[in-house]
Amino acid sequence: MDYYKEVEGKRVHDHRFGKNTMSTLARCIWVPCPVIIGAGPSGLAVAACLKERGIPGLILEKANCIASLWKLKTYDRLRLHLPKQFCELPFMPFPANFPTYPTKTQFVAYLESYKNSFGLDPVFNKTVVSAEFDDQCGFWRIKTLGLKQEETEYVSQWLIVATGENADEVVPRIDGMDDFGGPILHTSSYKSGLLFRGKDVLVVGCGNSGMEVSLDLCNSNARPSLVVRDSVHVLPQEMLGKSTFGLSMWLLKWFPVRLVDRFLLLVSRFMLGDTEKFGLHRPEFGPLELKNRSGKTPVLDVGTLAKIKGGNIKVCLGIKRITHRAVEFVDGKKENFDAIILATGYKSNVPQWLKEADMFSEEDGMPKEAFPRGWKGERGLYAVGFTKRGLLGASFDAKKIAEDIERQWKAEATNFMPYIHPLTSS
Repeated sequence: MDYYKEVEGKRVHDHRFGKNTMSTLARCIWVPCPVIIGAGPSGLAVAACLKERGIPGLILEKANCIASLWKLKTYDRLRLHLPKQFCELPFMPFPANFPTYPTKTQFVAYLESYKNSFGLDPVFNKTVVSAEFDDQCGFWRIKTLGLKQEETEYVSQWLIVATGENADEVVPRIDGMDDFGGPILHTSSYKSGLLFRGKDVLVVGCGNSGMEVSLDLCNSNARPSLVVRDSVHVLPQEMLGKSTFGLSMWLLKWFPVRLVDRFLLLVSRFMLGDTEKFGLHRPEFGPLELKNRSGKTPVLDVGTLAKIKGGNIKVCLGIKRITHRAVEFVDGKKENFDAIILATGYKSNVPQWLKEADMFSEEDGMPKEAFPRGWKGERGLYAVGFTKRGLLGASFDAKKIAEDIERQWKAEATNFMPYIHPLTSS
């Protein structure tokens, strides 16, 4: 069919690309719809928003499943930290019988149901190694590798980056790590504290994951210590019978950020006490202002603080160096540990494969434009899920992207024939 070309080991000429513009590849596929990189919540959301407007999308995913971060790289006790109404994707609420804070298993089930409800059909085991706009032909070229290192190039007018803020683990290099002699693992490999029962475990990082992993270790009869290098806001998960997040969003409709921050800190002080006494120093800016400035999320306490107050979880200063089965801290103290867990977060991997310097920063792989303008680039390039505002931000991006592409799609409708999934066409 004229709208779709697939070649195997041959150079082709197509009127869309001009002469001699196609590389010799194992496979090259023309895709007459947006190509979406990533089948996590953001990729699914934008694909559903497009489909609701009558526009198909081709989702490429490097893993063998949707939501691979949630399925493969999260710990067993994980729940959504925000109430479910703030985490639902466009056009589909969570089931009414789900709890306010769904479990990891429930959230994954919701995403599977979402995929099936919208008839989304990602292409799995496709790792994007490069994506570049071809000025000569005027389209995006997305090169991928399969499980057997087979090359496939997809060519499309639209490229939607949905790999998100948490694509790759951040693993810091700490002096002496190679000398430790015991397990050092990132939270992406941590499943349960049961494996560390009776062990002295150092958790590095005091965000939501570090706090929750420390609690899980404590509840599993391990002896956790928590490295708190930077200042951190710890807030109750709920205030005055409402979720802290929901209450904050409501207050922001009526009051400025700094006034809402003062209220949150006042109530937190009343409910949690003075966290400074336990080595948890609050930042200069309030929790919401800090989030707006840096994207740093406050910790929503689910019970960890009580364990810290009770002495079941030790708080330590930053690490100076690691030695054999021990860690020396910046205050001169030295303690023995059986294992180290790095709750040091994730980062975007976009600069590794996207050959484009205008929309995304080479430094952190995030859009250069801040929310709410970071979803659209030039020449058919889009980003979804890079807002530092969780699933609410991803849903906002997804809707804006679908609206924008629909305008172009309708304008060029006469140039497109009915879409057939490129991997099932003949």
